[in-house]
Amino acid sequence: MQQLLSPTISYPSPLFHLTSHPFPPKPHFCPTHRLSFYPPPKMASFSGFLAKSQMGMTAAAGDGANGFSSLMDYVGKGGLDVGDDLLVLLYHIQFACKRIAALVASPFNSALGKHSALTGATSGAAASDRDKPKPLDIVANEIILSSLRNSGKVSVMASEEDDAPIWINDDGPFVVVLDPLDGSRNIDASIPTGTIFGVYNRLPELDNQPTEEKALLNSLQSGRKLVAAGYVLYSSATILCASFGSGTHAFTLDHSTGDFILTHPSIRIPPRGQIYSVNDARYFDWPEGLRQYIDTVRQGKGKFPKKYSARYICSLVADFHRTMLYGGIAMNPRNHLRLVYEANPLSYLAEQAGGKGSDGKSSILPIQPVKLHQRLPLFLGSLEDIDELESYGDVQQKVNPGYEV
Repeated sequence: MQQLLSPTISYPSPLFHLTSHPFPPKPHFCPTHRLSFYPPPKMASFSGFLAKSQMGMTAAAGDGANGFSSLMDYVGKGGLDVGDDLLVLLYHIQFACKRIAALVASPFNSALGKHSALTGATSGAAASDRDKPKPLDIVANEIILSSLRNSGKVSVMASEEDDAPIWINDDGPFVVVLDPLDGSRNIDASIPTGTIFGVYNRLPELDNQPTEEKALLNSLQSGRKLVAAGYVLYSSATILCASFGSGTHAFTLDHSTGDFILTHPSIRIPPRGQIYSVNDARYFDWPEGLRQYIDTVRQGKGKFPKKYSARYICSLVADFHRTMLYGGIAMNPRNHLRLVYEANPLSYLAEQAGGKGSDGKSSILPIQPVKLHQRLPLFLGSLEDIDELESYGDVQQKVNPGYEV
């Protein structure tokens, strides 16, 4: 393992055994933070990609007789058959997320933060101090951008950490929107974090437009046009949950082989749950409708005659993942979450699992984005719970006393 040296920070590489590299590749260098990281290998052909993805597979990870299925097997020709292009893109996304998982768990995070504070490095879209990109956000963004470039399948990447979309490749069939590391301000306390992504088809009718214009318009597609979406949860386990338009499925990283293994096929959000997830400290800032709804369900006086419990991690991916499995609602009633990077991909996953994503009034997915960093309230979870919430009318928080949006 490489050593951490000052003033240059070298990213430790515990994932070499996950990449099937016979020799270490040449590292990429992030000049903002003087940090080196390793890109995924380029795949010269789809047949080469298949051969590479199958290297190092153990019987426990990929032996159909034992009932285990890897991510690449499940979405490949023997499974969902999402198509060669999307399969190659997914390979590079999951590769990047393995890198991020190692980075999040690295003991060198504090050194990276101190180095960034000393250099005063900043990046990304304008935000309050609370939402300014953290060092790991920026490094995660660079890791994913490198992977998408190497895939050869992406024309545009739009990230929460960048002011404008990045045009990558004129021939790439896909557009990727993402939040590279949601919840990163929680890392010092070892609270779960996550990556959120959505995939659209490139709009060929825009090909003759100027680069900046076609990059932006390709990124501002409505959620109804998503062809795939997913999140990766970095917690006690690393879990990749994704949908390609035929249900929502979750895969858990097997660190012994480097494969994501199918552990939650065809997830269905219960139509009702008994958990609501929200920052209760803002109760007196909420509109009357939201306060009335929360008061009603936690007393067991709603349409579902059982008392609801509060569970709040303050990490969107973690709160949503629990809601996917147990039902209920995960919400932020403030005009705070990004439509393009967070609300659309997570609402797509919720709907594919039989749930719903709402802004408190109507479904998220039909909304046409008008700005890249457009924000809105977000309510995700069980279909019947979301419908009941919407019936209260005034549930969107309009004021934010004492803190910024």
